[in-house]
Amino acid sequence: MKALAILPGFIPVNQIKKAAAQILPELEITIDASFEKSDADVLIVTTFTKVDAGLLNRMPNLKFIQVASTGYDNVDLDEVKRRGIMLSNIPVANKEAVAEHVIMFALVLLRNFVQLNSQIRAGQWPVLTGARELRGKVFGIIGMGAIGTKLVERLIPFEVGILYNDVRKLPQDKEEFYGIKYVELDDLMRLSDIISIHVPLTDKTRRMISERQLSLMKDGAILINTSRAEVIDEKALIKAVKEKGIRVGIDVYEKEPPDFKSELFSLDNVVFSPHIAGATVESQERFLMETIANVLRYKQGLEPQYRVV
Repeated sequence: MKALAILPGFIPVNQIKKAAAQILPELEITIDASFEKSDADVLIVTTFTKVDAGLLNRMPNLKFIQVASTGYDNVDLDEVKRRGIMLSNIPVANKEAVAEHVIMFALVLLRNFVQLNSQIRAGQWPVLTGARELRGKVFGIIGMGAIGTKLVERLIPFEVGILYNDVRKLPQDKEEFYGIKYVELDDLMRLSDIISIHVPLTDKTRRMISERQLSLMKDGAILINTSRAEVIDEKALIKAVKEKGIRVGIDVYEKEPPDFKSELFSLDNVVFSPHIAGATVESQERFLMETIANVLRYKQGLEPQYRVV
């Protein structure tokens, strides 16, 4: 077996080479995807590398792709299927990090933290803040996969009511165990004080949060997106922030860096982070270990975990 990893330049490549040397000595690591040809049968990538027909044509022996990420919308699934190539992702390594990031967004927005920090830095001393508590709020989760489930676990001590929507309804015993309730998407948008999105980007989820869904939200409610930017209609979101006072936490963008000329970046009720919700030291270590372990499973002739195709 020969494996090739294409990694972005900001990742500590030497550290990864050292970690993989003993168990995957055949692993070649590059930060450049412009090579002419590779005879590797295993490809490891992050979401920063586009896996399309152009790349696949230069890897004629490829049989298995491992995406070291939860998302895999950088991969042309139709092309991978057509060529009979297996594909796996790592959907669990960053669930703790994303869940904590979502709760951070919710608390920052509930407590008006960004505005208060700016006022104090400007020499002002606000007395009444209008801050709200998380306890007692209705928290809506769109997408109850590994991250959505971990978010539920982290929210339980805050004593919130939890609604969820997903393409699959959980078994009743699991709903009762977590104390959560399934509702249709429109009802979730209408009833929730805080909404967090955790769905993959597909043809069905693209722009699933449109002007109609946003119009159902409570005035001043909070919307948090750590999944993919394309899930929300940005123009409709800007309108909802301006007209309904929706408060928003955003970690993902259609292109990165984003277009900072967008009106979104001039709105006071929106808080941003640079696509780092799942990027902690601990989560990156887990991604590395899970990726290596899954490639080893393939090498040993076992079915890879988290297989997508």
